[in-house]
Amino acid sequence: MTGKFVISKIHEGFRFNLKAANGEIILTSQPYSALSSCKKGIESIRTNAPIAPVEDQTIDGYIKENSPKFEIYQYKNGDYRFRLNAKNGELIGTGQRYTSKAACQNGIDSIKKNSVEAIIVEEEN
Repeated sequence: MTGKFVISKIHEGFRFNLKAANGEIILTSQPYSALSSCKKGIESIRTNAPIAPVEDQTIDGYIKENSPKFEIYQYKNGDYRFRLNAKNGELIGTGQRYTSKAACQNGIDSIKKNSVEAIIVEEEN
């Protein structure tokens, strides 16, 4: 079983979620005004995620990575989250909140694993 990109129609246009094989959402895109742009966002993840280094912004003096990259950051309440930036530095999508950095890193690893082979599904509205 493989992951899947699920495209949904939203008020602002379209958005997709990347779901792991177990059905858990591991990444949510930004809104896109057109379906074609949303699909280009999916292709950007397939291209960028597997090669993107991780910039761990929770470490003092962290090393800034070039894009494409995953950025791990921490909320004031202690939760961790990540975002994926494309080669041009634009935000492609964000991960869910995690209670540990290890779980956040697992989410990134899951995207690297699931994004390339994931099927695309358009939700019926």
